[in-house]
Amino acid sequence: MSMLAKIRRMHFRDGVPLRDISRRTGLSRNTIRRWLREPPSTGEPKYPKRESSSVVDPWSEQLRLWLLADTRRPKRERRSAKQMHADLRAAGYDGSYDRVCAFIRNWKQNRDEGALRGAFVPLAFEYGEAFQFDWSCEYVFIGGLRRRIEVAHTKLAASRAFWLVAYHTQSHEMLFDAHARAFAAFGGIPRRGIYDNMKTAVDKVGPGKERAINARFHSMCNHYLFEPEFCNRAAGWEKGIVEKNVQD
Repeated sequence: MSMLAKIRRMHFRDGVPLRDISRRTGLSRNTIRRWLREPPSTGEPKYPKRESSSVVDPWSEQLRLWLLADTRRPKRERRSAKQMHADLRAAGYDGSYDRVCAFIRNWKQNRDEGALRGAFVPLAFEYGEAFQFDWSCEYVFIGGLRRRIEVAHTKLAASRAFWLVAYHTQSHEMLFDAHARAFAAFGGIPRRGIYDNMKTAVDKVGPGKERAINARFHSMCNHYLFEPEFCNRAAGWEKGIVEKNVQD
């Protein structure tokens, strides 16, 4: 649904012509028109993933074990791609040397990407650019009884204006109602929203910034035409403006 949401933002919010949207996304104008005519909640069509087998696939596990073992050996004792290809040929591999090199190159690239360290970037925002959202747990006395409530914090990143609403739970209905009330109070909707990886928004956290976004949450973002952005794991400083609100 991310591509559909991106197209809707460019067309309805930014006023980008269909020709420019087609050039930026690589989709045909007929496809873009069809998607824009559909209701926002339907989501973009799903196409079967093209799967192509490689001659290296039956030997991928063996190559992976060899590469993993070489990472624990001194550099002089590690096998070269040519030597691994020769060992595979002796075991019955009938593919080319280039396929083995491509597998080794992809394996090393995935390993190196996983080892990259995050960088700290100062937070600076323009007016109307972004808002930050978070929940806090509070206790109040209602009818003489001490009750636990969940408070939704929506805070504009530039002006620091904020809106608080208290609920009994953190369900989708409460989450959507908190956004509707905050946008009505602010008198507008920023271009993007910054969140942590709460379960009502993210179904699965992938490597880096890759996220499997919840379908209902994505429909809400698509309706309001803002782009959701999620913090890295254990990186609360990325939405430190609203985190300070929660602390207070």
